[in-house]
Amino acid sequence: KKGVARLGEQFDQGAAVATLVASHSTLVDGLLKGAWRLNIPAGPCCALVAVGGYGRGELHPGSDVDIMVLLGDEQTPALLDAISQFITFLWDIGLEVSHSVRTLDDCAREAEQDVTVITNLMEARLIKGSKDLFEGMGKVIGPDRIWPSDTFFAAKWQEQQARWKKYGDSAYNLEPNIKENPGGLRDIQMIGWVCRRHFGNRTLHELVHRGFLTESEYRALIDGQTLLWKIRYGLHRLAGRGEDRLLFDYQRTLAERFGYSDQNHNLAVEQFMQRYYRTVTELNRLNEMLLQLFQEAIILKCHLDPPIAINKRFQSSNG
Repeated sequence: KKGVARLGEQFDQGAAVATLVASHSTLVDGLLKGAWRLNIPAGPCCALVAVGGYGRGELHPGSDVDIMVLLGDEQTPALLDAISQFITFLWDIGLEVSHSVRTLDDCAREAEQDVTVITNLMEARLIKGSKDLFEGMGKVIGPDRIWPSDTFFAAKWQEQQARWKKYGDSAYNLEPNIKENPGGLRDIQMIGWVCRRHFGNRTLHELVHRGFLTESEYRALIDGQTLLWKIRYGLHRLAGRGEDRLLFDYQRTLAERFGYSDQNHNLAVEQFMQRYYRTVTELNRLNEMLLQLFQEAIILKCHLDPPIAINKRFQSSNG
């Protein structure tokens, strides 16, 4: 609680939100390592793994703490009881975790059946326990075993289209969900997931080296993510929970806290929301452009005809 409160104070003082998100993750890492040492006996082959957003090292005040306990072949009643005590202990100290307990076979089977599971496991990060077991998990869910990059891309593309439709196919909702709406944080994560599955890289800057983004476009992507992170961090603090809807009451309060003030012809909340809409429109454009480029590189890689020149500046590629 002291750690979270201190991070909140730093946020109010204008600290960089990327630093705070990473620091919150590091704080939880420390808690989990200590709890693991207290409850899990040394020796058995098992591992504590962060998955999902926590696996990426990104935790906002109300974010889910997603963990997985990875089991080896040795699964004694004493070990299973210790794991149960470990999870109970986390809840008792007020750390609300979402958890799963899996073997390597469980990981492979469940990931193969559900694109959401493979997406979470792709972002896995070892916190404590057997490094060999963790690396074994990476092998059994690799694209050479399950979900090759073209199949994964097609499934995530369909998932995004369904999500956009659910949220009105517009970045301009009056009370937008800053995570799920078109142009929201999920769109940035989508780009990262596809990159990781196809190219194996863990940073978006790799897109510049591979020619998918210019340096200025990459900067726009990161600047947009920073603004959405700042809004999300503020939302979670205001609501006291994991709230991603930018409701009218929150809009006014955040505009004031972020330093906007009423002008003659433009209220503070209007200035704040105008900046938000400009940002998500740019992110939405970058997302669509990148996914079209990925479709060419991943799906159509063997079916691309030579481009046809239109004039000095333009060419047509596959229509």
